[in-house]
Order: sequence, then structure tokens, then C-alpha cells
Amino acid sequence: MTPETVPPDTVPSGTVPPGEPTGAEPPVVDFPLRVPGESFPPPRYQDYRELPGLVLSYLPNGRKVWLVTRHEDVRSVLTDKRISSNPDHPGFPNVSETLGVPRQEQIPGWFVGLDSPEHDRFRRALIPEFTVRRVRELRPAVEQTVDRCIDAMLAAGDEADLVADFALPVPSLVISSLLGVPPVDRDFFESRTRTLVAIQASTDRQRDTASRELLRYINRLVAIKQNWPGDDLISRLLATGAIEPHEMSGVLMLLLIAGHETTANNIALGVVTLLQNPEWIGDDRVVEETLRFHSVADLVSLRVAVEDVEISGQLVRAGEGIVPLVAAANHDEKAFSCPHAFDPARTERHHVAFGYGVHQCLGQNLVRIEMEIAYRRLFERIPGLRLAVPVEDLPLKYDGVLCGLHALPVRW
Repeated sequence: MTPETVPPDTVPSGTVPPGEPTGAEPPVVDFPLRVPGESFPPPRYQDYRELPGLVLSYLPNGRKVWLVTRHEDVRSVLTDKRISSNPDHPGFPNVSETLGVPRQEQIPGWFVGLDSPEHDRFRRALIPEFTVRRVRELRPAVEQTVDRCIDAMLAAGDEADLVADFALPVPSLVISSLLGVPPVDRDFFESRTRTLVAIQASTDRQRDTASRELLRYINRLVAIKQNWPGDDLISRLLATGAIEPHEMSGVLMLLLIAGHETTANNIALGVVTLLQNPEWIGDDRVVEETLRFHSVADLVSLRVAVEDVEISGQLVRAGEGIVPLVAAANHDEKAFSCPHAFDPARTERHHVAFGYGVHQCLGQNLVRIEMEIAYRRLFERIPGLRLAVPVEDLPLKYDGVLCGLHALPVRW
């Protein structure tokens, strides 16, 4: 869709028409929910980048938001102290009461919804668990998990759903082991996570129920670790006392969801891309390029201006929502040469797939190792792997905050 200016009488009721610091109406576009049959990132992102300033949009609930699409602007937004991650601020661009960033009164300890210095306390407590050295120590366990999943697929025959049988269980089992979650409970938290990240397939009531069920489960798990500590992240966090007991459930819920859903999407999409570009199979550089190329967490970084701030010549007033589009930034022609080409040999490594600034993903070292091992072992052990359906028939996720595949039928 080509952006076009919306006349004043078509602006959603209850909203304030945008200011005009440059003397021209900013373009107003549909909020970028994914559209069935449309490629990702959508071609309209390039249209947005070519426009001056920012583009204006409205969430499905009618709330005004500014879309940020250029790589330089996205990094600026994610580091500007006048722009907040805290949903308590008026105008924060949550889609609904249960879809977006929860407030601390809803889920205490959901630290990505906090700004410094409050956010820093949680990050300091968790950093030791995700250092390069710590993640390197986890490599043998990740390799064993990957091999067990491949063993199970091979034992079952000559075809599989690579999402259900490999891409999802690998990170789920890894994060379960790290947190001390029994593997038998994997299906429980995977199903609740699917409900939480669905935009249209889940209602507010369903998401609220799923959230409460997850929190109850985690609270019971924390109580068990308090009485019978083990060699796991929960037990170590409890021992430090750095995080208050009532905050533990939110911290762990965030780690549990972030620790498997995004990685699973990256693994599945990366396998498809490698099957289409087999010359790159076995090259470890595919991990970084897959993260940039697919940018699965496009709509995750929600922000609100807490002071008036100018972004790319556009005045954004305090109380106005901001949505940095990660996929748009990672496909910016001014930041990456031939961005729409899958090129693991590219020298530009400054993508924002993990965010940027103080909120950059804590678990990125673990994600990279999981992806690298998953690709290497899968193609080493199943060299005849191929898609069981045409690539255009793969069921892409259109109803969710993350890009990915519902299923990946393969055979060998």
C-alpha cells in the first residue's frame, strides 16, 4: 500500500490530529499487521523509509502511534532517555489490556517494561547467567538436546514437522533446563505462550487466563526451589536475593517466553532459507544474517515519548506512542547493502534484531549458539533434508507479534 495523507475528518475519533512542525501533514498508514500472502518484511516498509520524517498510524484500538522505519532512527529511539519503555506512561502503544507490555501491577518483575535505573537492577542480577563464558559452558547440553531431537525424528520415519519436532522443542528444552523446569511441562508453557502472542486468534480474556495460569505455575516452581534448591537459574537467583520474591514470577515468565518462542521462529525460518540457498549450509555466518534477514521480533519494541522529542525532523509530543519497526530498520538500504538479499558474507553486522541500548536482549549469546548448533547438526545428520511442500505453501504466522511458521513439513 502506498501511504497517503488522511483528511482531518477521517482521523479516528478521540485522537488529536498530529502537529505540523514542518508545515506538512505526515502520511497516515494502516498499522503494519501482517497480511496473508504478503512477503515479509512488507514492501511498504521501503515506501515509508523514502518519505520525509515519520509516518503516522493508529493501533487497532484507535490509539495514535508513530512508526519508525530507518535504521539510524530506530537506534536513536531505543537509546533516547526522553522515550520510555514503561507502559504506565499515558499514551503507551499497547494494543489492548493484555496485548503488549504488562504493567508492574499486572506482572511484577516484567523488567522490559521498566526504564533505568529500575530496569538496571534486574539486568545486573541476570547478566551472569548469559555471559559468553556461561553460554559456552552450556554448549555440550545444547548439542545433546539438538541430537536427541534429531534422533527422535529419524526414529519416527522419513518425514517430520520441523517446527513441532525440532525448532520448537530445542529452545524449549534448553530454557527449561536452564530454569529448572521439568521437561514434561514443556507443552504447558508452549501452549500458553502461543495464546499470549496471538493478536486476533486470542481474546483479552483468553490471554489473561493464559497469563494467570503461567504465573501460578511459576509461583509453585519458585516455592519448590526455595525448599529444594538445585543447580539452576531460579535457585541461583533466589540465593542472591537481588530480586524480590514477588518479582520472581514476572522475571521467570519473561525468560520462559522469550527463551523459546523467538528462537524457534528463527530456527525454522533459517532452515527454509538454507534449503533455498544451499551454498551457505555449514557456514556459521548464516546465524547473524538469519537474525537480520528475518527480524522475527518486528513489533516487540514499543515506546512512548515522555517529553517532546524530534525524530527525523518530526516533532513527537509527550504522550504519543512510538513503534520502532525492527524489520524495517534491518532492511534499510542506507545501513545494509542489498538488504533484501540473504548474504551471510556481508560485512555489516549492526542489525537490531536483538534490540539496541540498555534493553538489548539478555539471552542473545544463548540464541546464537542454539541456532548455530541446530543448523550444523541438522544438515550434517540429515543431508537429504528437503521441503515436503512448495515454499509458497508454508503456513506463515500472520496473527502474532512474532514472525514465524506454524509448521514446516520436511522429508529426507
